[in-house]
Amino acid sequence: MESIQQQLSFLSPSLIKELLAHATICNFPKETQILRDEQYVKVLPIVLEGLVKVFSKFEEKELLLYYIQPKQSCVMSFSAALKNTPSKVFAITEEDSKILLIPVDKLPHWLKEFPDLNTLFYNQYDLRYSDLLDTIQHILIDKMDKRLFEYLKNKLLLTNNVSLKITHSQIANELGTAREVISRVLKKLESEKKIEQTANGIILHSGD
Repeated sequence: MESIQQQLSFLSPSLIKELLAHATICNFPKETQILRDEQYVKVLPIVLEGLVKVFSKFEEKELLLYYIQPKQSCVMSFSAALKNTPSKVFAITEEDSKILLIPVDKLPHWLKEFPDLNTLFYNQYDLRYSDLLDTIQHILIDKMDKRLFEYLKNKLLLTNNVSLKITHSQIANELGTAREVISRVLKKLESEKKIEQTANGIILHSGD
């Protein structure tokens, strides 16, 4: 098991010292909501272990925007914290996760004192911008079978699993569509031998 210092080794020792003195480390079980939409952000997360998924809500539909992996944070929460505005997204743990929670009242001072904290969030902006462009491309251009297959492949890669234990409703929620659509497209992918639906979950057979 890595120490907290090792998990934060992408930051400077002086910043790590400040974080350990003022931030909180929390363990969250899988499927725990750690941020609600319209909530004012009081702490900013840096994922140490596990995986967090970030969603946006449009009327009654939800859409998965991106995942937060270890050594990453939530740029949408960062923006809301700096502006002191309600969050436009909500976040849920995909796996059991260990998360460092930074008090946002320390951010203005730390951003001035520690350049590497600025670098972290500049990199996050760039990463999430690319993620959102990919999401828009999938929605506007790709057919649902390709979009769904890429979604399954990416989730398996991120979770490092060989099968994906997830309901059709959960997939529909993350892709912003109807359960009936997902069930139909999964059946199509299965008939094409690209996936297999088993009691242990969905298994991918091809990367094509």
